[in-house]
Amino acid sequence: MASSSGTSSGSSLIQNSGSEEDLQALMDQRKRKRMISNRESARRSRMRKQKHLDDLMSQVSQLRKENHQIITGINITTQRYLSVEAANSILRVQISELSNRLESLNEIIGFLNSNNGVLGDSSTFNEPAADSFLNPWNMAYLNQPIMASAEIFHY
Repeated sequence: MASSSGTSSGSSLIQNSGSEEDLQALMDQRKRKRMISNRESARRSRMRKQKHLDDLMSQVSQLRKENHQIITGINITTQRYLSVEAANSILRVQISELSNRLESLNEIIGFLNSNNGVLGDSSTFNEPAADSFLNPWNMAYLNQPIMASAEIFHY
């Protein structure tokens, strides 16, 4: 039995040695698979990272384009505003000038009305409604006939 046990122990050592080699080979194979898997995972991660970077660069480009369009719109709107403001300033000056003219015309009419008896027949002078010259937005006085100086002054 000793011989058989010696033989079995010798084969057991060979099996253990073979089993250790198989175990080592299996561990090496698993290590290689893990390395390959890790490399593939790192490659996918780099691809995702690059795609994310490309998406962000595209978004930056799009936002810059939109920003440029907004700035252009603001500049155009500002130019239009300045143009309208300049036109309004001109209109304000014109209103002032027209108001001064209207005041002068009202003074002339007042003078003519006060001197009606001196000038002659008042029937030839068509006096507009009292408020038509006082309200510059009421254009009724534009429809009144214009008197020639020969009609007003009778020689």
